[in-house]
Formats: sequence, C-alpha cells, structure tokens
Amino acid sequence: MITWLGQHWAAVGHAIRHLARPRSGFFLNVLVVAIALALPFAGLTVLENIRPVSEQLAVEPELSIFLAADTPRERATALGPQIRKIALDAHRGARLEFVPREKALATLKDKSGLGDAVDALGSNPLPDAYVLKMAGFADAGEARRIDAIAAELQKLPGVEHVQVDSAWVKRLSALLHVLRIALAFLAATLAVVVIAVVFNTIRLQVMNEREEIEVARLVGATDAFIYRPFFYTGALLGLCAGALALGAVTLALHPLNNAIAEFARLYASEFRLAPLGLLPTAALLGASAALGLFGAMLSVRRQLARLN
Repeated sequence: MITWLGQHWAAVGHAIRHLARPRSGFFLNVLVVAIALALPFAGLTVLENIRPVSEQLAVEPELSIFLAADTPRERATALGPQIRKIALDAHRGARLEFVPREKALATLKDKSGLGDAVDALGSNPLPDAYVLKMAGFADAGEARRIDAIAAELQKLPGVEHVQVDSAWVKRLSALLHVLRIALAFLAATLAVVVIAVVFNTIRLQVMNEREEIEVARLVGATDAFIYRPFFYTGALLGLCAGALALGAVTLALHPLNNAIAEFARLYASEFRLAPLGLLPTAALLGASAALGLFGAMLSVRRQLARLN
C-alpha cells in the first residue's frame, strides 16, 4: 500500500514539475479550457438561482368557473360540493369561493370606473361564478396538470366556461425546461472542446518525452507507471481550469447584480444572483478534473501505442 501511494505521489510530482516548465504552455491551455467551461458554469449558476424562486412562486393556480347566465341560484349554490369533490379526488387542497352575480357587478363598478356604462345596460350581464384556488402543488411544473382538473369541471351541468388563471406558471415552467436542455447541449458541446484541448496537450507532452519513455521501458517500467504522470497532468489541467472558470463566474456576479438590483426594485424584489454552494462547486470541479483525465487517457493510450 505504501509503495502504491508512493508511486502515485511521484506521478503527481512529475505532473506538477512538467506543468511548471516555462515552455509547457500550461497556463495558456488552462485559460482556453476555462473559457470553454465558464459558459456552462455561468448558465448553471443562473438556473440554480432561478430554481428556488420558481418553486416559491404562486403554485396555487386559480380557476374561475363561470356558470350559464340562466342558471337558477339554487342550482348554482348546489354546484359547490361537486366542485370540492373534484378537487379532493385530484388529491389537492382547495379554497372555494362563490361569487354571486350581484357581487361581481358591484366589484366591476368600483374597480373599473364604468359604473355609468354598466347602469345603462339596465340588467346585470354577469353570471354567478366560483373561484377555486388549488393547493398542494410542489412546483410550477407540477401545477401544469391543472388543465385536467379544469376539463373535468367544464363537464359539470350549468358550467359555461372554466378559465385557468395560471398560464404564466406553465410558460415559466416551459421556459426553464428549454433553458435546461439548451444548457445541457452547450455543456456537452464544450466538454468535447475541453477533451480535445487536453488530448492535444498530452499528445505534445508525450512526443516531447518520447526518449524518456523509451528509456523507462528498457529498464522495466510498466505501462501503468508510464501512463500515470500524464493522467495526473490532464486531471490537474481540468481541475485548474474549472477553478479559474468558477472564479471568473463569481467575479462576474457583482456587476451583474448591480444591473439586476435596479430591475428587481421595480417589482419590489431583492433578487440577487449568488455563487454556487459548496456541493455544486465540488461537483463541477470534479467534473472538470474528470474531463481532463478522460482526454489524457485517450491521448496517452493512442500515442504510446504508436511508440510500441
């Protein structure tokens, strides 16, 4: 065990010494890889900040249930238990409010400023209605299933029209879904770029150290012993690039938050973009190192196979 750890420690030291050489081009390669990683890291940071906000938004969509104008008041009030039953059958909590046509007309006069125009009609054109506020939705995405409940309410006798007052919730959920797909595609594309940069970097390193590799083989070095320093070089390159990309994204949040603060104040909000937490940061650094390691593995095995 001690021998195995010593071999790996020696390989890490070899990788660090190579990266520290003035002509290794390490810092330039790190910069190129960091630029590629910064875009998906920034996108993930924005999505992670938006996600809790979207989950805390109104996920209690309202349904306005308008009855036919000629529905008698007794039949209108009798629909209340049926509407509650549909909500309970959907395993949702609900608050139901009956809005008689007289109350709806008075509200229209008070809030619209059209009192004289409404009085000129001579009769009340508004129907009785119910307002159903649904609860029990975990997030905006789940609230999209409210359409199934609305369709069932539409079948009740005497119901003229059911209006779902949460279309914006569905639009927000759809938008976030599109952004996640776009971010995943961008991340996959740039991951290929990272692997290609590391692949080329390790290929040049193998070519520069070809004579050392041949001598090592002559004295009995195994392929694992020869591969190991190059693997660590790729992993360190990816790790350093990931750290640089995360640092750049974190620094960029300050001027961006200044612009967001002015916009948020218009909506009485204090929304700000925050850096990623410890766990997501560690996961991104691990992914960066893994990409570097994978690129190094592909390059080393291919180049050393040619030297055999």
